[in-house]
Amino acid sequence: MKIDDLIKQTSGWLKNIGPNSEIIFSSRVRLARNLEKAVFTNRAKKKQQEQTLELISSAVSSLESIKNKGLFLKILDMSNIDKQFLVERHLISRELAVNTDVKAVAFSVDEIISIMINEEDHMRIQVLQPGFNLDECWRKIDEVETELEKKLDFAFSVKWGYLTACPTNTGTGMRASVMLHLPALVLTKQIDRVIQAILKLGLTVRGLFGEGTEAAGNFFQISNQVSLGRSEEEIIDNIKRIIKQIIEYEQNARQVLLNQNKSSVADQVWRSYGILKNAHIISSSETIELLSNVRLGIDMGLIKQPTRETVNELFILTQPAHLQKLESKELSSRERDVKRAELIRQHITA
Repeated sequence: MKIDDLIKQTSGWLKNIGPNSEIIFSSRVRLARNLEKAVFTNRAKKKQQEQTLELISSAVSSLESIKNKGLFLKILDMSNIDKQFLVERHLISRELAVNTDVKAVAFSVDEIISIMINEEDHMRIQVLQPGFNLDECWRKIDEVETELEKKLDFAFSVKWGYLTACPTNTGTGMRASVMLHLPALVLTKQIDRVIQAILKLGLTVRGLFGEGTEAAGNFFQISNQVSLGRSEEEIIDNIKRIIKQIIEYEQNARQVLLNQNKSSVADQVWRSYGILKNAHIISSSETIELLSNVRLGIDMGLIKQPTRETVNELFILTQPAHLQKLESKELSSRERDVKRAELIRQHITA
């Protein structure tokens, strides 16, 4: 398997349909882990980082999920397009893509499991699942960590739990998150109130591509902020409880729109579909907004084609690096806008 092969496949967390998929785009659990007696990445010298990379690489490469057709890549050996491509597929963070010295990533063939090496921590282990599926994320990531613990000694304190570079990750080292599509709460102008309530409950809200990104396309990533003093199960149960409430709010808002403003919503959906189906030049930001409208129409039963799966895939395929990988060359902004429109027309009318 090579990095170029990824453009020919749909990520496992996009390909399948998970629970509450009409509102929940995906679920993710990430664990931060550091090696015992090894200097944290942000304080380590290059030689120390190289030693850490070599030690972790050996353990990671032997994982069942990685050695069976998975991929191991050193970030320094990758082009800028390839790095951005992996960010767009949610396989690496923006930080790993920018600060590339002595860093690497390994991921499973289905892109469900990803392990970043020498990012903020020595290891960032991630599992992605479609829909509202935090329990399955935790089950899978627990298996991976257990397998790694047979080969690596993690930095752990009886008092503080797993030790991490950032104090907010100390404890379980867990960040559990859910990506929600909440267009009805945006349209009914309830989203600000909901976000404020989420923040007061100790959770954080980000955009489609994680930390530092805005909530484009009415997508909101909600995750825990603190991992100290709580077990992994408690963190997941707390987020699940809050997410279930948000799902209910969004469902109620959608029903209000159907009862009180169906014609306006249908008009917005079909206008968006019409632009996507016929445009010959379209920007990334406009694409995300229009796809969001069409996805709402599908989920509310206002439009039957394209499928939700097609729309979900287009959110990723229409990103800049994906377009350039499809063309096997660098494209100007204008060329990307033309290629994006062509790609959308092909998928929308298929």
